[in-house]
Formats: sequence, C-alpha cells, structure tokens
Amino acid sequence: MNFYARGFNLYLLSLLLSLLALGGCQSAPKKDKHLAMLRIHVENRAQMLGSGETVTILRSHPVLVTINIEPFLTEANIVAAVLLETPGGVAVEIKLDEVGTYTLEQYTAAYAGKHLAIFGQWNERVADSRWLAAPLLNHRIADGVLAFTPDCSVEEARQLVVGLNNMALKLSTEKAK
Repeated sequence: MNFYARGFNLYLLSLLLSLLALGGCQSAPKKDKHLAMLRIHVENRAQMLGSGETVTILRSHPVLVTINIEPFLTEANIVAAVLLETPGGVAVEIKLDEVGTYTLEQYTAAYAGKHLAIFGQWNERVADSRWLAAPLLNHRIADGVLAFTPDCSVEEARQLVVGLNNMALKLSTEKAK
C-alpha cells in the first residue's frame, strides 16, 4: 500500500484554509450557567428534641411538616432534571445517580405514609429559594426518578431545572478530574 504524505498534507492544508475562509470554528452561543440547589428532607418520625424542625410548605394552602434537619438527598445526587408540562402547570422530574437511587429507595420504603419536604434555590438571591413541595410517600421508588409539582411559577421552575442540570454537569466534570 502506497501512502503519499505530501499529497495528504496538501489536502489537509487546503481543507484548513477553506474552513478559515468560511469563518472558521464558531463558538457555541453562551448558555445560562447559573447553578441551583435542591435539598430533600424526610418527615421526622421520632419527634426527638433537637432532631427536627417544623417548616411551612406551599403558599396557597400551607402544610406544616416536621422534618429531619439534614437532607438525605441533595443536588449532588442529581444526574438530570426535566421540566414536564402537566394540566395544572408544570412538574419537575429529577433522575438520581446510583447512590441517590439506592438512598431514595431505602427512604421511600422505610417512611411510607410520611412526607418528603423539598427545598429549592434557583438563583443566587435568597429570595429565589423556598420550600417547593411536600409529596406523600405512598410507595417505594426504586427507579431513581422523583417527580413533584413545585410551588413556583413556570419561569422559576425552568430556572430550577436549568440550574440543576448545570450543577450536575459541573459536578460530573469535577468527578472526572
């Protein structure tokens, strides 16, 4: 097999020059790079002194839930987030990593009949954060996908989803290093 290096280099050079003449490589448009935070707590079953706090969830019909202070899932466990359109507005669906999937399965099995308390922050401002949902655990969730209807506007939910996906991307690239 004969290989002519000079001819190959000329073809490569002409291709490179034609790309530069046409405008070269264009950078991708800037994406929204803000980050979001999501913390998922479980309703406190024990009611032991100092082990929980009572929070108000939902603005239109407030629900008081006593929760464990420490979240059992955070944005570090999220692989992807999706905004779903529903008849009443929007829902947020999160897909968890392997550890998050296992943890969610254990908590949903152990705390059946209790509420989750979901806290979100979709911007750097403290005003852009609040308790978003209190779904009731009525079955074990084994597939690592949690969907909930947040108590926020569609734009706030969009910012939350974009921020969670940006955070997942940032954390995955940091883990790869």
